[in-house]
Amino acid sequence: MPQATPRSSLQGARPSVFLLAGAFVTGMFLFAHGGCGGDECQDAADCREDKGPPASNTEWVCEDKRCEQHSVQVPPPDSGTDAGTPDSGTPDSGMPDSGTPDAGPTTVSVQVLAFNDFHGQLEAPAGQILTGVAPDGGPVRVNAGGVTYFARHIAALRATNPNTVVVAAGDLIGASPLLSGLFHDEPTVEAMNLIGLDLVAVGNHEFDEGSTELLRMQSGGCHPVDGCLDGDGFPGAKFKFLAANVATSVDRTLFPRYDVREFEGVKVAFIGMTLENTPESVIPTGVAGLTFKDEVQTVNALVPELRRQGVEAIIVVVHQGGIPTSGSLVNECKGAGADGLISGAIVGMAKGLNDAVDVIVSGHTHQAYNCVIDGKVVTSASSMGQLVTDIDLTLSKATGDVVEARANNVIVTRDVQEVGAVKELVTKYQELVTPRANRVIGWVSQTLRTQTDSAGQSTLGFVIADSQLEATKPANLGGAQVAFMNPGGVRADIAQGEVTYGEAFTTQPFGNSLVTLTLTGAQIEQLLERQWRPSGATLMLLPSAGFTYAFSASAPIGSRVDPASIRINGVPVSLTAEYRVTANNYLASGGDGFPVFAEGTNRLGGTVDSDALEAYLKAHSSMASPLPAPALNRVTLLP
Repeated sequence: MPQATPRSSLQGARPSVFLLAGAFVTGMFLFAHGGCGGDECQDAADCREDKGPPASNTEWVCEDKRCEQHSVQVPPPDSGTDAGTPDSGTPDSGMPDSGTPDAGPTTVSVQVLAFNDFHGQLEAPAGQILTGVAPDGGPVRVNAGGVTYFARHIAALRATNPNTVVVAAGDLIGASPLLSGLFHDEPTVEAMNLIGLDLVAVGNHEFDEGSTELLRMQSGGCHPVDGCLDGDGFPGAKFKFLAANVATSVDRTLFPRYDVREFEGVKVAFIGMTLENTPESVIPTGVAGLTFKDEVQTVNALVPELRRQGVEAIIVVVHQGGIPTSGSLVNECKGAGADGLISGAIVGMAKGLNDAVDVIVSGHTHQAYNCVIDGKVVTSASSMGQLVTDIDLTLSKATGDVVEARANNVIVTRDVQEVGAVKELVTKYQELVTPRANRVIGWVSQTLRTQTDSAGQSTLGFVIADSQLEATKPANLGGAQVAFMNPGGVRADIAQGEVTYGEAFTTQPFGNSLVTLTLTGAQIEQLLERQWRPSGATLMLLPSAGFTYAFSASAPIGSRVDPASIRINGVPVSLTAEYRVTANNYLASGGDGFPVFAEGTNRLGGTVDSDALEAYLKAHSSMASPLPAPALNRVTLLP
């Protein structure tokens, strides 16, 4: 198994061995819904429901179908956040000191359960997790995710170690499906309260509705405009948001910079932060007044402060990530980077962070990997609650150092019992969302289809591109001249007649935000040429109205587009001129194999794609005058 080399701490050399391994962990289940009756139990949740809360500093355990109370060290109640205060850390806020370490074991075991990019995915997501290769060479995949199953896996893993902390590396909320997004992600926060999430590093999507709304997620209270749409109050998060590199002034941060937990006398620090480039992927008003600082510099500046508090074990939870090779398994680290490992921003970050950092829990790229980079364990758990990373730490009671760390990405399978309390929450919001999903937002004169013609054009794709252009065309919202939509993001037809909010949301379920960026005419040509791949695959972009070009299907790949045919509103595109181009944030980051988008400059974040479509339908259709399907005449196919 991979092993990191010993590192030197600021207080002398200390061994730090990291092993990437671990079998799937099973254990007793917590939080099940419904007791067994009588004195018998199946799990700890039965005991809690039948016998009530356990005594102070104890927890229920079901042993031989009997309920027993076992002592356990737990953190004191959270005293709340100190958003905007100079001291954004919470030293000594963990477990009580268990006494001198020389009596009994010389080490303490701590378990960190981590995930990332949940994006309010309460219902089971589409897509599967790759688990291996079949005898015939084909992929073996398994269904994964769904918050009711996610809760069960977390509970089972937590039951294996009372010293457990559950953390998330950003984008817990934002860009969420209708079930959570319609209620401003309150359902996701409530679900995570039930699950027992402890700490969340803010991600870029946490700012989709602005920093004030994010503060409400922490502190609670009804939405200032919509109120509490579920008919009752919103308590806010029982877990704590962290934002070490999100500054509100010179010496203040939006949320605490870190949280320190103490386990049997040994302190562990969790530093939470998001990517420095967050302002490029959200609307400007959402981050007004905030400064996003360099991730590496932020952490390294905190190390001496933590050392003075007696902290030797440091875990960074950051919303930034890497890219593995396509087809990699969840516990691999294969990629196009150095030594065949993953590539991406997280690699340079890991190498730049002080050697005092032991573990990096990452996210943002929606990928799964399990690595050792520069002697640090670096993990990511895909997205949408499909994986949980089980990180097991062995800490020295004498020095506080991490002696050993193991990481294992555990698939959130659906072959386990759903957690009843979480299922009730999901059902509640499913019932509430139905009438809202049926809200009429527009009319179309004929069915808008995802199906493309021979030139790669589709009526629904064009309408979506047109809506995105209109949403970002004003100078203060991006000054866009053209918008491109990826066909994979158009998921379902919109039937003729009235269009409901739920129907429109279904066709764009990803909640992507819009990004407007600058490309040269030459880069736009490169972008169009990239639609045809050497592998033989073709992925045609869907342009907005006014953008036209022609291509030859028989020309060599890389030379299919006639540069003179590329026009915006009838005017030829100059290869040396600059143009403002809009795409969803997935495309804008180079997704779907279009790296040219990632080269774009002067980026400006915009609204969510489904909101742009709703606004467009409301502005351009009525029952008496439904929106006509656009003509498929923007791309010309030549011999």
